[in-house]
Amino acid sequence: MAELAIAEGDEYAPRHGVSLREAFRVWLRVAMLSFGGPAGQIAVMHRILVEEKRWISESRFLHALNYCMLLPGPEAQQLATYIGWLMHRTLGGIMAGVLFVLPASSPSWRSATSMPATATCRRLRRCFSGSRPRFSRSCWRRSSASASARSRTT
Repeated sequence: MAELAIAEGDEYAPRHGVSLREAFRVWLRVAMLSFGGPAGQIAVMHRILVEEKRWISESRFLHALNYCMLLPGPEAQQLATYIGWLMHRTLGGIMAGVLFVLPASSPSWRSATSMPATATCRRLRRCFSGSRPRFSRSCWRRSSASASARSRTT
């Protein structure tokens, strides 16, 4: 479905007729609906791209999914990037990949950039107080205490 044809002037032009603007809107929709784990993200992609929009065939989607499962790393992210690349080459792959990660990474980025500002505001400092590594400190104390106890007994 997203095969390439040589147009006039030896330039590659997509045969599917999906504009980059429409693809942007659909990838943004996929990204906003994709939360949970990779199985849910892939299911959302399948429903929108294969069943609703019919931009890619079922067999091509499954072939791409199988390939992405063999690669190390996040398979849903790789699948989105590959399908974006398949439809609009490099720009489409970058667009789909960035849009797919953006909703999940933006809250982390916002909290990380606001952490220095919380040092002066008591209310905000209370909000972020749970994000300190207290659990790891208590585990470290316990493990070091048990290690010293074991060394004393041997």
